[in-house]
Amino acid sequence: MLRNFIYIISSILLFFFGMVIYGVILNLREIPLTEELKAKNITEINNPSIVIDRNNYTLDLYLDTIKVKTYHVVFGRRNSSVKLSKNDFVTPIGEYIICKIDTNNLYYKKLMLNFPNLNDATEAFRIRSINQDEFMAIKNSLKYNGCSFENTILGGDIGIQGIGEYNLIFKNLPFVFNWTNGSIALSNENLDELLTIINVGTKVTIKN
Repeated sequence: MLRNFIYIISSILLFFFGMVIYGVILNLREIPLTEELKAKNITEINNPSIVIDRNNYTLDLYLDTIKVKTYHVVFGRRNSSVKLSKNDFVTPIGEYIICKIDTNNLYYKKLMLNFPNLNDATEAFRIRSINQDEFMAIKNSLKYNGCSFENTILGGDIGIQGIGEYNLIFKNLPFVFNWTNGSIALSNENLDELLTIINVGTKVTIKN
């Protein structure tokens, strides 16, 4: 009985280790951003923007209309077309901007998005998820702080983040594993690449 148990555990660990090694090999084939810029003859950084596709698990970095590089990303634990609550683990859909850059985050670094934006707040007010005072708090925070007011049912704390201390394992998984609170996660190294191009004010589109 004990021998069978050890055999099963060993097989699971061996399988997981093999998957991680396969992921490492896939990641070694990734072309660095500097080489992508050189290959496209881009010498100036103009009008950067980000387009995130929840269906394809991708984050595309654009300079003007030129797609410079595509990154693999994962999302919130629950897949839905509408984010209704800070506790639903859904990645929101819409047009956002990076309103703050947190370089000392639990998940390495985090590019905070202005979620909920005015459209999110308006829809929440329309369906009575938030009251008028909460709507005005969100509106005023967006106007004066850039980032949104988080103390409503909609929450906040949504952004583009790294993986953190488990980066070595999670970045090398060759399959999709959604695990965030609704944020968009990519490897620590890829997040650092993005930070060489983007800044506060960069536009971020999240599509279904």
